[in-house]
Amino acid sequence: MASLNVSFALVENDQIIKENHCETKMGLPCVLEAFTSIFEIGSISNKCCGELVGLGKVCHSALVKRTLENPLFKDLTPATIIAKSIQTWNNCLALIDSPSPSA
Repeated sequence: MASLNVSFALVENDQIIKENHCETKMGLPCVLEAFTSIFEIGSISNKCCGELVGLGKVCHSALVKRTLENPLFKDLTPATIIAKSIQTWNNCLALIDSPSPSA
């Protein structure tokens, strides 16, 4: 039964990504920055935070979950990655929502 759920989740994430054109909403440099801040250790720039928020939470979550399903990342702890993805999202959201100081 568990394998059925994993297969369904995989199809669901792919469908969300396809229907929302998630893979075309961010430039590669920002995709790499976001990836590093979630799956490795690194920070994400203000510019890339803007692109991440523009991507939308649905796409962000689906892309993170799909990456976790990749066998290359089987040694990562999903709970830790999900927590880091939420933290990155919230940090970017706060950064984008806060008014920038006028010069």
